[in-house]
Amino acid sequence: MIPSPWPLRSGAVLLRDAAADDVEQLLSFRNDPDVNRFMIRTSVEPDTFRDDWLAVATSDRDFSCVAELDGDVAAMGFLEVVDGMGQPGMPTGTEDHLGLRRVTAGCNADNAASVRVLEKAGMRREQHGVQDSWHAELGWVDGYQYALLADEWRAAREREGVRP
Repeated sequence: MIPSPWPLRSGAVLLRDAAADDVEQLLSFRNDPDVNRFMIRTSVEPDTFRDDWLAVATSDRDFSCVAELDGDVAAMGFLEVVDGMGQPGMPTGTEDHLGLRRVTAGCNADNAASVRVLEKAGMRREQHGVQDSWHAELGWVDGYQYALLADEWRAAREREGVRP
């Protein structure tokens, strides 16, 4: 089993494993209409949501986390480690301590805040999916797919003078 990459701090933001005490706060975020505007599922069933978050601690693929800002739970992040597509014999679990060779992220094309976060993180937009997702309230919406290779991440960190 791959160990959790958390905690990880960047400035005032701390990414950490979710604790059972966090789940109700995360549920309130998840079912907040302002948060859900850009999510495909505009609400979640509370018991299923709780069960899913409590299962993260024992998963070997799900590394979802809580983001704290100045000690307060401010957001949740979703990270699932999966191998890419490939021929038989493709290496698995390569590169860094999480085994990441390539990181991908998707967002609603109209979600300017998510676009800024992904691009600030150094990710490149690889796809603009026109009407690729159904949203119960908005109908068909466009989506963006971003990616970043481990080599690109390391090179950017070196240019910034930060040890990867």
